[in-house]
Amino acid sequence: MNREMLMLVDAISREKNVERDLVFGAVESALAQATKKLYQGDVDIRVAMDRDSGEYETFRRWLVVPDEAGLQNPDAEEMLMDAKERLSDVEEGEYIEESVESLPIGRIGAMAAKQVILQKIRDAERDMLLSDFLARGDKIFVGSVKRMDKGDIIVESGRVEGRLRRSEMIPKENLRNADRVRAMIMEVDTTLRGAPIILSRSAPEFMIELFRQEVPEIEQGLLEIKSCARDPGSRAKIAVISHDKRVDPIGTCVGVRGTRVNAVTNELAGERVDIVLWSEDPAQFVIGALAPANVSSIVVDEEKHAMDVVVDDENLAQAIGRGGQNVRLASDLTGWKINIMDAAESAQKSANETESLRALFVAKLDVDQEVADILIAEGFTSLEEVAYVPLQEMLEIESFDEDTVNELRARAKDALLTMEIVMEESVEEVSQDLRDLEGLDAELIAKLAMGGVHTRDDLADLAVDELVDITGQSEEEAKTLILKAREHWFAGQA
Repeated sequence: MNREMLMLVDAISREKNVERDLVFGAVESALAQATKKLYQGDVDIRVAMDRDSGEYETFRRWLVVPDEAGLQNPDAEEMLMDAKERLSDVEEGEYIEESVESLPIGRIGAMAAKQVILQKIRDAERDMLLSDFLARGDKIFVGSVKRMDKGDIIVESGRVEGRLRRSEMIPKENLRNADRVRAMIMEVDTTLRGAPIILSRSAPEFMIELFRQEVPEIEQGLLEIKSCARDPGSRAKIAVISHDKRVDPIGTCVGVRGTRVNAVTNELAGERVDIVLWSEDPAQFVIGALAPANVSSIVVDEEKHAMDVVVDDENLAQAIGRGGQNVRLASDLTGWKINIMDAAESAQKSANETESLRALFVAKLDVDQEVADILIAEGFTSLEEVAYVPLQEMLEIESFDEDTVNELRARAKDALLTMEIVMEESVEEVSQDLRDLEGLDAELIAKLAMGGVHTRDDLADLAVDELVDITGQSEEEAKTLILKAREHWFAGQA
């Protein structure tokens, strides 16, 4: 029987093109599973087969666990203090084994053993095929639709399968069995049965890789795609830069008569692509990203990482795009929040900011409107700037003499100190339930306190625009924070 087993192992190894050791492991597993059925509990059985003679031994074993952990499975575990009585030098995490009677191979259910062996071999073949595929370093998976699986599409390339989830498909794209598919390899999850490669056709990385394949200059390092933003199946923007002055980045990506960009568009169900010149200057980058709309002026707010972009009335609809698509893609591409407005809205916002700043200077510096307007005209936008900009810069203001400058700086510092004291006193009034609210940091708590928000219910009662005025957050951030504050109102409701 042992000789026959060795011959069977050799035959399966050659037929399936797998290592003999793997087949031996499958046989050992089959013997161990059959032996476990002779015991009542969830025992741990190990079978060791000699690779040359075919002789094998069977062991029951117990995992040594820390005394304080206790036994989770008494049939297959033993506490350290008990284990040391049997084997003095044993350590936790090791096994204690005792030899038990081996089950004759002839008594194993033939079908059960065969299924275990074949499944082990199938798993090994799958792992080997997957390893060979991944070793090629491909970023794009090319295959054909094999079947549907709960809304996902299983794509087969050779004997390797990938999973294209519904959320990663291009909207309105209708893929059928045997259709050829190209998709980006996003991750490999070996815990998934059957199709461990996760694919995407909607990810920005897929478009970048398609351009890399169509534009040799990218692979050569002459061009670089810095960022990409997509509305899958509809429209996209990519930002490119040339590392060689002789190479036009936009024209090179477009190709002769649009051949290169059209190849990408055709692959992505007609998705139109705007190619934008990347710039280190954020304002210039945003202006390019909003193309084809023409920008009249732009104001950058570094603190909020936002820009106010002014366009003419005739360019307003184009800048915003259908359903806000153009400005949304431009914002995703550049990483800046972009506020589109016409000249009238810009003028009104500027007037409101000037009035607010004038009121601040008049109230906190105890000066008249004329002095406040001089500070504003000279570019001062906060009390901190008045108090701490280099003295020489303020002395260069023609309307101010040295005494006036020193007095303004002293008043600004006093005002800041007073505001700091008031803020600390306000923060002390903030309730613990508000302090503990997820998403709040010390700066936000201070702003809420200064705005008269001292409890979680105070915050929950605010409208989104009210919270934006207090904290300077985006509307989305403010909405999320208010909903978080309201959660306790609905706790326990089904």
